[in-house]
Parts: sequence; structure tokens; C-alpha cells
Amino acid sequence: MPTGHSLADTPTPLLQRFILAVLPVVIVAFLGNLATIPNIPTWYASLAKPPFTPPNWVFGPAWTILYALMAFSLWRILSLPRSEPGRAGAIATFFVQLALNALWSWAFFAGHSPLAGLIVIVALIAAIVITIYRFKPLDPLAALFLVPYLAWVIFASALNLAIWELN
Repeated sequence: MPTGHSLADTPTPLLQRFILAVLPVVIVAFLGNLATIPNIPTWYASLAKPPFTPPNWVFGPAWTILYALMAFSLWRILSLPRSEPGRAGAIATFFVQLALNALWSWAFFAGHSPLAGLIVIVALIAAIVITIYRFKPLDPLAALFLVPYLAWVIFASALNLAIWELN
């Protein structure tokens, strides 16, 4: 480290950045699958669904892409100097939305509750919007990479609402 620079002036180290950006997203994907996959052929299959419901095979590839974009977005924020104003709060907000993402699968699928899922997904949308808002001044591209995720979650909320209404 050059003289006159503090740890706060540096980004998160490369390996730590990778672990912080990728591992939590992978864990949330894994936890979501634990709640979701066993319930698809049983409980979820028995529900009345709206005509705009995508085929089940669409969800896996869509979420894989969205999780990769989320991790890359966080990676970019972690690449900023630790002293960057707003960085710590933006990272904290990212982890709040990530926790809500995991919670939704457990509320909706494992809990067999479209209503609980709806409550969680509304909070998730708000948390994603706040995350984008906090990422944008730090790294507009990082914020942009979260927009497809927001769009998908808004669509998923409409699907969740329709399933709750139909059942």
C-alpha cells in the first residue's frame, strides 16, 4: 500500500470481494431451492394459476441469470474504496433485499402461503428499489444490473397476487 493511503482508501480485496459477492447469493439460491423444489410437483401443482403463468422450466434459467447479475452488481460496489460515501449503506441494503429474497421462497412455497409470500414480495420490491437508488450514485452500471431483477420480481408479485386471489 502506498504511503499516505489508509485501508479505507482501498476496495475490498479480490478474494474477499468474490466471497462477499458470490457466496451469499449462491446460499440464497440454494435455500430458495430447498423451499421451492419439493413443493412444485405437489402443492404448487395443485394451485389454480393465472393464464400468464410461465412454464416451470422458465424459472430456473431466469433466476440463474438474475442471481449472476445481482452478484456482479454487488461485486462492482465492493470494488469501490471502503471510504466511498454511501458504500456501506448500499451494501447493507443489498443484503436486506437478499434476505427478503430467501424469505419469499419459504413464505410462499415452504409455508404454502400465497398471502405470506405477497407480504414478503412487497417488502422485497421496496428493498430492491432502495438498493438500486443507493447503488446508482456509486456505480450506475451496478444499479442498472439490478433493473431486470426488479422487473422480474414485479412480475412475480403479480403472479403471486393472482395465485392468492384464485386460491
